[in-house]
Amino acid sequence: MTFKLMKLASQSQLSSWLPSIHPQVWIFAIGRFLSEVGTGFTLFYAPIFFVNQLGLSATSVGVALGSASISGIIGRIAGGSLADSEDWGRRRTLLLATAISAIASLVLAATDNFTSLVIGSLISGLGIGFYWPAAEAVVADASQIDNRRETFAIARLADNLGLAIGIVLAGFLIAIIGSYRWLFVIDAISFMVFFGVVYLGISETEHQQIEKSEKTEHFAAWMAVLRDGRFLVYIAVNIFFTIYISQIHSTLPLYFKNFVFLESTTKGFTETTISGLFAWHLVFAIICQLPVTNILKRCSHTLALTVSAIFWAIGFGLIWVSGIAPSHHLLWVTLALGVFAVAIVSYTPSAASLVTELAPENQRGVYFSINALCWAIGSFIGHPLGGWALDRPQIITNTYWLGFILSVAIAAAILQYLNRILAD
Repeated sequence: MTFKLMKLASQSQLSSWLPSIHPQVWIFAIGRFLSEVGTGFTLFYAPIFFVNQLGLSATSVGVALGSASISGIIGRIAGGSLADSEDWGRRRTLLLATAISAIASLVLAATDNFTSLVIGSLISGLGIGFYWPAAEAVVADASQIDNRRETFAIARLADNLGLAIGIVLAGFLIAIIGSYRWLFVIDAISFMVFFGVVYLGISETEHQQIEKSEKTEHFAAWMAVLRDGRFLVYIAVNIFFTIYISQIHSTLPLYFKNFVFLESTTKGFTETTISGLFAWHLVFAIICQLPVTNILKRCSHTLALTVSAIFWAIGFGLIWVSGIAPSHHLLWVTLALGVFAVAIVSYTPSAASLVTELAPENQRGVYFSINALCWAIGSFIGHPLGGWALDRPQIITNTYWLGFILSVAIAAAILQYLNRILAD
């Protein structure tokens, strides 16, 4: 009897802590989790593979990975319009995105030169471009005002959990077989599984119930968004955040491998160590996601984003220390990735919720399309910039991180301006 009471109390606490989430969000989160397991196999290892095994320069790899942003822009523009289309919708756009992404992973698995790397990256960017506007719109459609941040947090939680598992498994796989190419094959399989989840478990969301008279023509919708001054100010500051995130995905793994040396050696971190570090980063993000979201729910969106910016500055400062410190490099890097985890979980739910609140319901796809363009721009700037810094002498590479700390001051100033115009 006592055990039953304890069990009921525990369930009651859990249900009160977690908001009421639409069932479709949980199904979609499962699909995202399975897909991100595959992405975790490649996300942090791709730069190491292309530079250290294929022999390409860090700058050329940065340019190639950044080229995904070009096709990503096309995909995001088309994807946003398709997601809002009565004849196409969110679900079909997601199916198209996952199919294209699976093809891209197979092309990257066969890559052996710069040209094929660019081709694979362009296809990958197109798939990502189609994916994000529709994915964010699906979550937005299934959320309510009182649980919006938590709903987006659940989706991000699934992403981070899948990435963490994928990174750990990839580290073990590389240690056993020593081949990076299989990582991309596994990524392709994960996209095929995600395709199946969307096909079987996701129905078209409620936006399709909007009357035709309420529909906005695609061109007019884009023009309306570009006249939304509040949203454009948000876009300006959001580009800063996406550049920061791009450094975690492409620059930091190679920096840890080739520039942060272990004590008393001239060798950087091993692939297994790097795997463990980024797994820690994601596991800590998983642990912090819902508690941080719950704490920041009491704050305005702009204040939550300012908190995120401060954590980004602290994290970049710790990365700078890891490159110049005489010892305890692993400790500094571990601390930095922990701080970055808090920065990301502070950023993503608030940013997505702010876009949802700014967007008219029948234009969410277009708004999220432009929001997703920030990620394309961030990658387009961040990947080549990081590659350039890694090809420079050590002193320039180390100073590179200090530049990001200064940029946070600009981002914070834009956020304060955004807060004022949102209050008007």
